[in-house]
Amino acid sequence: MPEQPAKETLFLHDAEMGLGAWAWGDRTFWHYGHGYTDEDIAGAFRISLAAGVNLIDTAEIYGSGHSERLLGQLIKNTEIPVIVATKFFPIPYRLTKHSVVHALRGSLERLGLECVYLYQLNWPSPVVPIRTYVEGLALAVQAGLTRNVGVSNYNLRQMRQAHSILKKHGIPLASNQVEYHLLERKVERSGLMEQCKEMGVRLIAYSPLAMGLLTGKYTSETSPPGPRGRKYAAILEELPALIALMTEIGKGHGEKTPGQVALNWVICKGGLPIPGAKTAAQAEQNVGALGWRLTPEEVKALDIASDKIV
Repeated sequence: MPEQPAKETLFLHDAEMGLGAWAWGDRTFWHYGHGYTDEDIAGAFRISLAAGVNLIDTAEIYGSGHSERLLGQLIKNTEIPVIVATKFFPIPYRLTKHSVVHALRGSLERLGLECVYLYQLNWPSPVVPIRTYVEGLALAVQAGLTRNVGVSNYNLRQMRQAHSILKKHGIPLASNQVEYHLLERKVERSGLMEQCKEMGVRLIAYSPLAMGLLTGKYTSETSPPGPRGRKYAAILEELPALIALMTEIGKGHGEKTPGQVALNWVICKGGLPIPGAKTAAQAEQNVGALGWRLTPEEVKALDIASDKIV
């Protein structure tokens, strides 16, 4: 089985965007198999790589393993180096640090790799101490199964604890993956984003398009289906003003779309967005957020508009 490309330790801090593979096989949120297929996903993968977006973020739980298996197949069919990040899910019966290593071996088997670039703890466990799973991350690095380790959905206190535990092993905490976008800015207000910068931890922003809301596709009359619609029902009526501002700002940067403005805002804020893409067209939209920058005044205007909603 192939290894991950070498010299990626600094890659995570230099990368501007990744590709999220949550929808690759997920039926609950994204209705996999209805409106998009594996071939559509392959198109999104190819477009992303061609644009230089080669960090792909997946997880063992996405599509019950299908996301990892599909990514593994796609990697075999390209000569472009792919940087893989995947995640461990704290299933209640996983009670020891060795369960982290065991789960990673399962992910590697599905991916067809000997080592991944980044292995992350998907969520803190409500029953297993943080130390247990973080010690498992250290074991995974020592076993040569991952080059870097990170956490996801860890708050400020939890992240500091994870950082401290890994430091005793001489291992840096590479990242904290959190929900971050114009409609979800808790990481700014809690101090987590600033702490990430101080500790050299890369803040990876998942759902940077707010599950599609920031593309301008949805309104109170045409809300997202399923859980997405329920999650954002309360703010759909307030959204048009923000979308209008994003549209206006985008025009000044060569007719950029609201979604591209939203992704560029995350980049300007210092986050690494990993928008999902189910089709080539969606991937084309995502990569259109690269190669330009919002002005500080535009970022501030978007902040103010966002504050009026959240």
